[in-house]
Amino acid sequence: LDLSPGQVGFALMALAAGALVAFPITGRLVDTRSSAFTVVSFGSVMILSLPFVGVAPQLLTLFVTLFVLGFGNGGMDVSMNAQGVQVERFVSRSIISSLHGCFSLGAFMGAAIGAGVAQLGTPPLVHFLGVSVFGLAALSWIRRWLIPDTKDPQKSDAAAGLAVPPRSLWLLGALALCASVGEGAIADWGGLYLRDVLEASSGVAALGFAAFSVAMLIGRFSGDALVRRFGAPRLVRAGGTVAALGLGVALLVNQPGIMLLGFAAVGLGLSIVYPLVFSAAGNHPTVPAGRAVAGVATMGYGGFLAGPPILGWLAELTSLRAMMAFIVFLAAVTAMLANATRSARIER
Repeated sequence: LDLSPGQVGFALMALAAGALVAFPITGRLVDTRSSAFTVVSFGSVMILSLPFVGVAPQLLTLFVTLFVLGFGNGGMDVSMNAQGVQVERFVSRSIISSLHGCFSLGAFMGAAIGAGVAQLGTPPLVHFLGVSVFGLAALSWIRRWLIPDTKDPQKSDAAAGLAVPPRSLWLLGALALCASVGEGAIADWGGLYLRDVLEASSGVAALGFAAFSVAMLIGRFSGDALVRRFGAPRLVRAGGTVAALGLGVALLVNQPGIMLLGFAAVGLGLSIVYPLVFSAAGNHPTVPAGRAVAGVATMGYGGFLAGPPILGWLAELTSLRAMMAFIVFLAAVTAMLANATRSARIER
């Protein structure tokens, strides 16, 4: 479409905007119908809307199609986390970190397939149609394995309204916000820091996000066993400390190789935070799972939406190094708020 970087940024905002609109609807559907029904519903919207992105003829149409895609994706994000909480209750042990690990693995696979078909010159419509056919088949197969929700009559079932978490979930929402801004900072600015501040080569700069992503993948697939052994609050506290110390030391040394280790420390340290925030929200003693997960997700997605421009403005007013130091502060706040995850499922 020959869009400028600013226009691309505007179009991509539609994904987050669609998700934010979906969250209150999703929370209500999870609590009134079921997480299984909501997963299938929003998953279908996401999958069926993808091909339309591939035929959008201009910016406004692209924005609309991405908004619908984000609506489906955001609704599925909340409802599949709510379903993950139900599975945790069914098996009576922590598994949600591994589920998020599978999400990260899927992101790697999607990126690799996308890069491959782009290299082959495959038109986006053909690519997206293929993904949609596969997605519908997968969703149809997955549907039979989804489990019914367990309802707690002691929890309030008030209408969700806007998906803003009640006061009892504000600390979990703050944790989600810190984690999302921290993750987004390394994804969006890590390579730029290595290239522009440390004058590393483009190849080394690209390794920044790779180091972060691999460490996050390792952390998520090992997180459940660690949660069962040490408990959620202790693990989140340790993770925030590792992220803060790792990136803080790297900023003091300020050399490319050490900075790669610092980015890996952030990935490893924050990897467990988001899964445990959702687990703790879904198992909250007084708030229905759908409303709780949707409310916390709103603050998390708010970080993904507002984080990049805010960090950009901070870097503009100060420096990229000062902006990275702000991530050290957020990681330290994460460690201090760790007790908010005490309702996460940790049995066995």
